[in-house]
Amino acid sequence: MRLRLGQVLPALCLGAAFPLLWFAVWQGSRGNDLDTYQHHLLELQQRLLYADKENKKRSHELSSALDEIKHIVARTMNMTKNHTAMFYYTTKIERIIIVNGTKLSCPILGDLKWKELNLPRKLPMTLTNIYYYLPHLREYEDAIFPNVIFGQQRTGVSLVMGIPTVKREKQNYLIDTLHSLLYQLSEEQKKDCIIIIFIAEVDTEYVKSVAESVKTSFPREVQSGVLEVISPPASYYPDLSNLKKTLGDSEDRVRWRTKQNLDYSFLMLYAQPKGTFYLQLEDDIIAKPDFIESIKSFVAQQSQDWMVLEFSQLGFIGKLFKSEDLPLIVEFFLMFCKDKPIDWLIDHLLWVKVCNPEKDAVSITTHCEKEKSKLRIRAKPSLFQHMGIYSSLAGKIQNLKDKDFGKKLLHKAHNNPPAKVDTSLRIYQQYTLEKVYKGQDCFWALAPVAGDYIRFTFLNPLKVEKYLFRSGNMEHPGDQLFNTTVEVLPADETLRKELVDNGSKFNYPATKDGYLKIGAFENGSAEGSINQSIGRIKAIRLSVISDSPVWAILSEVLIKTSEN
Repeated sequence: MRLRLGQVLPALCLGAAFPLLWFAVWQGSRGNDLDTYQHHLLELQQRLLYADKENKKRSHELSSALDEIKHIVARTMNMTKNHTAMFYYTTKIERIIIVNGTKLSCPILGDLKWKELNLPRKLPMTLTNIYYYLPHLREYEDAIFPNVIFGQQRTGVSLVMGIPTVKREKQNYLIDTLHSLLYQLSEEQKKDCIIIIFIAEVDTEYVKSVAESVKTSFPREVQSGVLEVISPPASYYPDLSNLKKTLGDSEDRVRWRTKQNLDYSFLMLYAQPKGTFYLQLEDDIIAKPDFIESIKSFVAQQSQDWMVLEFSQLGFIGKLFKSEDLPLIVEFFLMFCKDKPIDWLIDHLLWVKVCNPEKDAVSITTHCEKEKSKLRIRAKPSLFQHMGIYSSLAGKIQNLKDKDFGKKLLHKAHNNPPAKVDTSLRIYQQYTLEKVYKGQDCFWALAPVAGDYIRFTFLNPLKVEKYLFRSGNMEHPGDQLFNTTVEVLPADETLRKELVDNGSKFNYPATKDGYLKIGAFENGSAEGSINQSIGRIKAIRLSVISDSPVWAILSEVLIKTSEN
């Protein structure tokens, strides 16, 4: 049932205006042909009778709609008590419906729930102006609702990260970017954030291929809800073929930057109700391993007045917003989406908010920059670095680098106990196993195959308490160890012989050469404590179970003993 206000109001308005119309006709009839006006009056009466009939019909339909809404809401409330996990879309916004004097507060549910109601979905009141800036959307009521390729619709997190990605002529950097963002994130941090990948293309096959690539590379993060992938309906975009050229840019560049503004806006609107803060990123960056903690710390130092915190000096990378500010920001972007690039628009928005145009030229510049700096605050050093060379604008080479990012830390040093190291892997250039063990550099080798190993044999058997092995690094986050186990060799020869002959008496499986399998790599890392009943350990071995499609980097080795 779709109820349109335009179908009900004409009847109501005609009914209310009837006495005035009658008076107007009576006044005009004096001195004129009475038959003509009688004919008009009869015709008007028939129209009003029909309008009154339609009005009663619409009133009945509204009452039926109210009953249906009450029924669905009651059923929803009942289901929520027993099956809260079923409802993925949650928001504080409520729709207030008043019908026949009855006030009904109806929570805005997700896609599925509005289809059950058989009512058209509506935008929150703060976003209805989108139709002024994108008038074509009036013909496509679903155009502002994304195609959710996959995701658990997680909400209530502290940080939402948005990454728009488009088809590039040459190299695609998205998977490396995701590896960098997820690298070294703790489980606790993963539970309190969402990374939304917005595939800003309408080519269905391309969207599917990118989504499948993400799902294959990060199955656990997709399953847990850390990663979401969405795409826009084709009807979201207006006609971009006849845009006015501005700023001396070519037609292609104007079209590219206009679409980019629309992409950012779409992504921001989708992300807005999901978390407290929104971090704008791009699909060709690397991040420092501690970026979430650094952002959290920097936010805690600020007052409540800021509008954007910048964690990179480049373009629109690493810009943090309060989610509550996003509707205003998006409206400004949409208002001028065809005129200027996104990073210029945010600067203009700040100007509108705090600059005084009545001051003289010198004063306005000084005063304006001072006031804008209170709303836009720059953090140093930068937490994100641009790594792409090939721009999403066809034919453009972009060698942008953030000088405040600092030197990339590609390995982490620890004071490990004396040991002899050896490996079956083919070492790349000067990146030897000795260097990573001593904390001098990372270890880098060609793609491992099943049966390969990395071994650390202690000069004297040790009581090892814990271990940590981390593969990949900021520059090559995808060069990780996959399907690799961590094994220890007990120093006690009698115990080793028993393990070989009779199997393990511990809760670890034993190998044929007397090693105990105590752990395995997950998401590029292996970390754990060692059962002290095993006794002293002679060696630790990393064993590759299956062939790897990528090279391997070992960037951190920590072996903690009772002596160190």
